[in-house]
Amino acid sequence: MLRLETDTGYWLVTHVDHAHLAGEFAARWGNERFHAPEPRAHVLKGISQHDDGWRERDREPQITRLGKPSAFSVELVGKYSAFEEIDLADYLAVRERAVRLIAEEDPYAAILVSMHTYNLLSERTDRSTIVPEQLSLLDDFLGRQRALQESLLGQIAMDPALLPEHKSATAIRDHFRLLQACDNLSLLACVDYRKPATLLHPLAQSDGGYQSVAVDSIGDRSFRLDPYPMVESPLRFSLPARHVEGKTFASAAELGTRFTAAPVAQLGVSISA
Repeated sequence: MLRLETDTGYWLVTHVDHAHLAGEFAARWGNERFHAPEPRAHVLKGISQHDDGWRERDREPQITRLGKPSAFSVELVGKYSAFEEIDLADYLAVRERAVRLIAEEDPYAAILVSMHTYNLLSERTDRSTIVPEQLSLLDDFLGRQRALQESLLGQIAMDPALLPEHKSATAIRDHFRLLQACDNLSLLACVDYRKPATLLHPLAQSDGGYQSVAVDSIGDRSFRLDPYPMVESPLRFSLPARHVEGKTFASAAELGTRFTAAPVAQLGVSISA
């Protein structure tokens, strides 16, 4: 889940819907300055389905030790440090399932998801929030992801349907960075982040260079990007979410009951130059 606190409770967004929004951003990515993704179908699949492993998990939302919905929140933007609130083994199992599910269908999409997962849990994770005895679980997981990536690269190299330039390490790295950018922009939208940010990595431009993209909030789930990387401006999107009343919950069952009973609303998201 992803959560946005309100005066009376939380807007809750599933990981699947968050990833679909990231995929919608990717589908509109590219203009005279920034590369559109190619091979398009594979890259868009990786971005829009990178959190499919959370589908079952989000049907039964959990709570933290303080009784809040266990979810990505505005406090976690920038440095992932929520491990004191979650079951690490369960979390890693969900992450691993997300990669394995897509690897069975599309090795190209899967390597982007695996690289995204690896980066989150190696470069952006605060290891000090993990119980020392459980660090081996994380390191074993990262080792399995590296091995999986080697296997996926072998499958990609042997795929005659892919052009040589799409198989290169540079192309795969650029598409991983695009996943990261669209994922990050979706996270900012889901938690309505109000501080200046960037889309994590310098992103590929049509002239062969790379450029960081700055993000500024200009209203409710409304963001200005500079330089602007999408096909037109402004662009408007819809984000499915449910509003759950209450700030803390006595049990996961209580939260789940309220979440299931809440109607699905469509929250507006706006992106502009």
